[in-house]
This record gives sequence, structure tokens and C-alpha cells, in this order.
Amino acid sequence: MPLRSCLALLLASCLWLTCDEPIASAQDRDVAWLAEVQRPPVKPPAFDLGKMQPLLLDGDQKIVDLAGWQKKRTQLRSEWMKFLGPMPDAPANNETTLIKDVSLPDCTRHLIRYECEPGLFVEAYLLRPTDPRFTGLRPGLVALHQTTNATIDEAAGISGPDSLQLGLKLARRGFVVICPRCFLWQNTTSLQMAVKQFHERHPRTLGMHKMLYDARRAVDILLAQPGVDPQRIAAVGHSLGAKEVLYLAAFDERIKAAVASEGGLALRSTNWDAPWYLGPTLREADFPRNHHELVALTAPRALLILGGESGAGAADGDRSWPLIEAAIPVYSLSGKPARVGLLNHHQGHSISPESFERIAEWLEAYTSK
Repeated sequence: MPLRSCLALLLASCLWLTCDEPIASAQDRDVAWLAEVQRPPVKPPAFDLGKMQPLLLDGDQKIVDLAGWQKKRTQLRSEWMKFLGPMPDAPANNETTLIKDVSLPDCTRHLIRYECEPGLFVEAYLLRPTDPRFTGLRPGLVALHQTTNATIDEAAGISGPDSLQLGLKLARRGFVVICPRCFLWQNTTSLQMAVKQFHERHPRTLGMHKMLYDARRAVDILLAQPGVDPQRIAAVGHSLGAKEVLYLAAFDERIKAAVASEGGLALRSTNWDAPWYLGPTLREADFPRNHHELVALTAPRALLILGGESGAGAADGDRSWPLIEAAIPVYSLSGKPARVGLLNHHQGHSISPESFERIAEWLEAYTSK
């Protein structure tokens, strides 16, 4: 065969392979340890999880495809929103006021203020990576602080233990990070006063909806920043912050990957009945909701639950597994790997160095291009 014909045949073969054999993108790759966090505990502890309604039933009809699930999903979202109560439309103004900024090794940290509810303003830290390795559009991250008077100073790396400086640590790994202050510490002297002020404005609304609303506003502000990839937004939080992450991931589809550390997934696992969360209604024996529904509402987006059971003060762990297990069939309807799981590090209400590496790997994997 003439050389020209051989070259033409080779080129055609290469083109055929390029067109018909697509190479997996980074978004099709999973963390190497996905199967590990989907392995059921050997012996889950006896625990009253509360009522858990079947996810893949519509009346007495079994749901077997995505179309059926989308119908059920719409219904669940509506029921949850009715339970949480109304909130006003978000302000159209996404402008920020710079209060101060600091240059740090590998990132900058800016204290900003922006309109949260109409006429009400909140402070947050915005952290940007400066390492020259991180070029082009960067993934964005909402980092939500735990119950602490340090609030955003802890998440942004100004005070508190290194293990909980999640915003700073992840900015140094290439994320543009916003760390918003929870309303419980915004212009108030106590948690009870914050709830009282909130209910004076919104008497029919639960505190958890305020937290969700504020977290969604943080996403708005993050997306308004230059250099943030709107298709690669994630969320992370510990304790109170994990509770906020669970709701943000479920109700804001802009979140592509989330990690909730030690928030207490089951409604009866921690203080979900506090007035700044969901209140006493959930103590009723016939209360129909539970958080396996929020895990399912997050599908097929990536969600990792971190727990420290049976260490001191743990809110999540093996007891949380049934709620995740219930949602895995919903994830499977997408035809892709179920990117949801439980990592129990057995070290109590904390984030160990090894656990942080898993957090970072999860967020990097599922916000990659």
C-alpha cells in the first residue's frame, strides 16, 4: 500500500477513536475510597432514628425511573418548604463592601459585608488562593462555621484549632472560599436573642430556613466574584455548619459537592429540636419527615457525611448509616456511581488530620473539570 494511503488510513483510525471512544472526564472519576464509605457498619448501634418514609414509593406505586423520582422529589421539596416556613425573595444586590484585607502565604483574606435579607447585612470572609499553580477559573466553596463565639474567625483561620480552620486550609488548596457568619451571632448578644429578633421579622418561619437562606445568599455572593467557576461550587461545615450544609446541598442545586462533618444526620441524634433549628414539632410521634429525604434530594450530586462515633460527643457515625443507605437507590437511578457515603473516623466530635485529607479529596474530586 502506498505511504500516502497508509497515512490516510492511520489518520482516519485516530479520528474514529477520538469521536467514538470518549475519554472519561475528571467529573466521571471517583475518589478511590468511594466503596469504603458505602460499606455498611458491621453492627450499627441501636438508635431511635424516628420515622423514615419510603423514598421510592408514590402512594402505593413503586418508583422505578428518574421521571417517577422527579415527581416525588418535587413533592418532597414542597413539603419541606411548607414545614420550614416562608422567607422573602433574596436581594438582587450582590455588591460587597470591603472592611479589611490581609495577604497570607498562598492566599488573601478579605473581610466583607453584604446584604443578606432585604435591609439586613452580614459579614463574611472571602479567601482567594494566590499560589501560582492555581490558574484560570477556580472552584468556589462555602465554609460554614460551628457553634463558637469565634464564628467566621475560626473558619477563616484567625483563631481556633487548626483542624476547624476549614476555609483557610481549602483556600490554600485552590478554592475561592466564602465564610459567612451565622445569624445567631449577627448583631445580637445571645442565641435566644437572635431567635427572638428573627421571629419578630418572620413569625411563621423556622430558624433552619434562615440558615438555609443565608447560606444560599453566600453562594450568590461567591458566584458574583471574579474568577469563580459557577459549575464547580461546593460546601463544607462542621457541627452547626454541617447542619447548614445538609440543607444547602439538598435545596440549592448549584452545590455540586458537599461534606457535612458531625452535624447529626438523624433528627433525634442531636439538638435539632432547638428553637434556632427545627423546634419542638419534630418530637411528635407522628412527625413525618427525616433527613434521609434531604440526602435523596441532593442526588445525584456528591455528599459525604463525616462522623466520629463512638468517640466523645459524636453526633454522627454508624447510627447515621440507615439514612444514607435509604438514599442510595435514589442515587442509583441516575445510572452513575452513587456519590454519597459515610466516613466514620471514630474520634468524636472533631476533624482528624486524616479526615481533613478525605474532605479535601472529596471536594477536589467532585468539583474538578
